[in-house]
Amino acid sequence: MSDQPLLEIQNLSLNRDGRAILQNVNLSVYPGQIHALLGVNGSGKSSLAYALMGCAGYQPDSGHIWFDGQEITHLPIDERGRLGLTLAWQEPARFEGLTVGNYLGLGIDKPFGTAQDKPDRDRVAAALQAVNLPPKSYWRRHVDNTLSGGERKRVELAAVYAMRPRLAILDEPDSGIDTLSLDDVRALLRRMAENRTAVLLITHRDEMAEAADAASIMCLGSILFSGETATAQAFYQGRCQPHVAALGKQPWPGASLRMKEMAR
Repeated sequence: MSDQPLLEIQNLSLNRDGRAILQNVNLSVYPGQIHALLGVNGSGKSSLAYALMGCAGYQPDSGHIWFDGQEITHLPIDERGRLGLTLAWQEPARFEGLTVGNYLGLGIDKPFGTAQDKPDRDRVAAALQAVNLPPKSYWRRHVDNTLSGGERKRVELAAVYAMRPRLAILDEPDSGIDTLSLDDVRALLRRMAENRTAVLLITHRDEMAEAADAASIMCLGSILFSGETATAQAFYQGRCQPHVAALGKQPWPGASLRMKEMAR
């Protein structure tokens, strides 16, 4: 693994509607590394993902985002995509009239319909198989409401796998999956890392972090810890999860002092 981070976040802060959503976030992800970002619902994980991709309404108020040594803090989302960043949304999109095969082929360099399209088709088929979707059954299915939520989630993961980005930001990749087990998801993440894709794995489930090479904990829009996965899991199990069990979903306006005290 390279000793230089592929993604480096420095003192990133973001306010929305008068609320501090991200507060001085610092995080590094290395090439080919799976880095888990653990946090309860409402802790700011998805907001960080949107800020990293340059989504509308998530432009940081301060701080810096570096990708492979280039500052991308103010780059538009399409330019970040061309550099090799991609985001798998927690709620996958629907596309009327677009087949699964063509959707997965969009992120591959060689387009379908050319004399050299066989490698593309093989890559799409391999991506479908990686998420336990039989290519013959799903190639001509449409990415619309005829697919279940779990099927759309798996198609989204297959698209990222086929694309082979330099950095994949996966927002709760295990949510809504109907027949793909956690072991299958973790195996998929490892395949991506073997293809030299760095993965920022966003999850509220500490067992998902078992596939990670390193982990960080996010609480109230801040990174409380970054380091070994086992240490992060123990912290999360002992501090964060009991808070949710006692108080429910983490609120932004109230209980912030109590959360910070529990995190000490």
